[in-house]
Amino acid sequence: MDDENAGAQVRKVVVHRRVPEPRRPRSARAQRAMSGLRRTFTQTDFPPAFARPDRVVRTWGGSLAPWRLAAVGVIIILVLAFSWVRLFHIGPPSIEDLRRTAGVDEWQTLPIAVKDDQPGIAERNPVDGVWRGFDIDIAYMIAEDLGFRRDEVRFYGIESEDRARMEATDLDGKPVPVKMVIASYSITADREREPNVMFTQSYLHTEQSVITLKGHDKVASLEEFKDKDVCSLSSSTSAKTADESDAKLVRRNRVSECFELLDHEEVDAVTTDAAILGGYKARDPDKYDHWDLGLDKTEAWGVSVGANAALRDLVNITLYRSFKDPKDARWEQAYQNNILPETAKNKATDGQLVPLSRPGQPVTARPRVRELPWEEAVP
Repeated sequence: MDDENAGAQVRKVVVHRRVPEPRRPRSARAQRAMSGLRRTFTQTDFPPAFARPDRVVRTWGGSLAPWRLAAVGVIIILVLAFSWVRLFHIGPPSIEDLRRTAGVDEWQTLPIAVKDDQPGIAERNPVDGVWRGFDIDIAYMIAEDLGFRRDEVRFYGIESEDRARMEATDLDGKPVPVKMVIASYSITADREREPNVMFTQSYLHTEQSVITLKGHDKVASLEEFKDKDVCSLSSSTSAKTADESDAKLVRRNRVSECFELLDHEEVDAVTTDAAILGGYKARDPDKYDHWDLGLDKTEAWGVSVGANAALRDLVNITLYRSFKDPKDARWEQAYQNNILPETAKNKATDGQLVPLSRPGQPVTARPRVRELPWEEAVP
């Protein structure tokens, strides 16, 4: 050591090291982070909510409430939209749609083709010009549901061969197009394949029978008329059955013409649907014998509407209403007024009644029609 520094004092310097504070647990940091996020997403004003005791900080659940309300609103809108489309735009047509498509509201009158020489079924009285019969009452029932008054219905006589063409004739013999044919028209697969024939559901079930002059031997089948003259309507299902029995078939366009031949003994029998023959037997019970052939085949009469599918559905709605609704007795009334009185007068020689038709309306399926929840267009 130098002598110059011999007398100097040496100072001791002590350095204090700062010991770091221990880190907070992760749970505390996570809680702080969540608190910061809540403040970030829920507070936009100043001073912050934690410095204002009158302000409650929202939680995550509270912040999603508007979104939840919006989602509920969207769901309600979608449900209403789907219901609107379902009720008014998708599915089967409503009655208003069918009427518009069929063109019913544009018709001033309703022309219908019927038979004019079938007592009890359809016949025009030449004296007063009034139409009467079961088919006439069924036509009025349909016309009523379509919105036509009785004086707006026009009946025109039609022959069997003209039914597929939907062409009748007026009293002057002029051709008249019609909207529907209600003329003891049996529903068959061959007829339904024709281009201008479209049937509704059946409104009467009958069967084929045969009539002879009084005093004829008992008849049990058409085969007994082999090589004999039998008259039937042209273009009828009965004519086909008679032809298959090897009888000499005589065809006429009107059943009244067949009875004229029978009255003059130019044919041995007349065969067609029992409901038609029953009227002639009931009118002259001492002139004719009516025979039940016991055939299994059922003749189901339907209404032909040409190519108007919407009109077919409207007619089916009427037939279903009269079948399903116990308060609707129009079909039963038509049967009681026309066919039932003839039944008692149609007895065979053994005293047994010849069945003219089934006494009840045929089973009718419910048409597919769109209805509003508060409507009951079809029961």
